[in-house]
Amino acid sequence: MSRLSLGVDLGGTKIEIVALGDAGQQLLRRRIATPQGDYAATIGAVSRLVMAVETELGQRGSLGIGIPGAESLAGGLIKNANSTCLIGRPLRADLEALLQREIRLANDANCFALSEASDGAGRAAEVVFGVILGTGIGGGIVVRGHLLNGANAIAGEWGHNPLPLPEAVDLPLPACYCGRRGCIETYLCGPALTRDHAQQTGEILTPALIDQRASAGDPACEATLQRYEARLGRALAGVINLLDPQVIVLGGGLSNLQRLYHNLPACCGPHVFSDHFYTKILPPAHGDSSGVRGAAWLWD
Repeated sequence: MSRLSLGVDLGGTKIEIVALGDAGQQLLRRRIATPQGDYAATIGAVSRLVMAVETELGQRGSLGIGIPGAESLAGGLIKNANSTCLIGRPLRADLEALLQREIRLANDANCFALSEASDGAGRAAEVVFGVILGTGIGGGIVVRGHLLNGANAIAGEWGHNPLPLPEAVDLPLPACYCGRRGCIETYLCGPALTRDHAQQTGEILTPALIDQRASAGDPACEATLQRYEARLGRALAGVINLLDPQVIVLGGGLSNLQRLYHNLPACCGPHVFSDHFYTKILPPAHGDSSGVRGAAWLWD
């Protein structure tokens, strides 16, 4: 019987599963809504989704799970999760008890970076920084094909550095769930883009609608996206000065804003400590399935 590799992306709004065959081919993909703020319901939903897929395929598989946080090296409890109901919970142990098998966990941005560095947009690069711009902000680092985890299991967590060079329009520094103020995540996640536009205009719009209206010539929406791009450019410049990756791959819902790939080099460049800016900023080759594919590969 061929090998079955299952990957789960446990996100803030959705839980997605993919089943991959021996050659990495996709056999099945499903997604459901994430129960909001309910840990027991969340692990129950993951367990049922895995069992339903295995029943449909008639085979038991290895299982990797990408999560919006990290597993503490001190006690195995989840830390740093913007899905705060996971924090302080023994997620791996609870899921292993429900599913009766060993499970591998990794940060969702790490899974995304691994997928894109392996056979995606960054496959020919020595250093790849994978970025999640979604409900939260995450990052993963792959060097010569190897995922970096770090001494504290937080490699790539750029979203909880402070936003560089805050301007008057960036003040006051917004509070973050992590207990700090002015984190990059509070400016660059999807809800932050909606909130920034509402603060400036009084109009509550989704990022996709802001982008649509900006493309149609709405000056307020264009100004909102320019503020977003300026903040993202400064934030990514700090990563570039530290890691100097050949490729940055953007993922998450906001990676669908196609204007970012044209505008960001000019936003990053002035803040990068170099006479020329060569870093490529690219969309994911595998779209929004990249993170869940990376989770399935945690056993490879």
